[in-house]
Amino acid sequence: MNNKLKEKNFDFLIDAILALQTREECTAFFEDLCTIPELKAMSQRLQVARMLSENRVYSDIVSETGASTATISRVNRSLIYGNDGYSVIFKRLSEHE
Repeated sequence: MNNKLKEKNFDFLIDAILALQTREECTAFFEDLCTIPELKAMSQRLQVARMLSENRVYSDIVSETGASTATISRVNRSLIYGNDGYSVIFKRLSEHE
């Protein structure tokens, strides 16, 4: 884990997220926790990551998501050099389809 995130508050946030059990609980929690721009930014980054993992080109991603090329590049770095968090999510989501 990133040393910048090792603190009690972050652990409490992760424990809270893990305690959620339904889509409705998740929606209510994140709407209470985050601003609308924060939620839009997170959902956009996840969509960008999905499209990059499908080998989509930047121009398609920009036009479909509205994300900047800087955001796409940042997400791409996470996919390549990150902690495989996106990969875990995409694998689990594909197993539920």
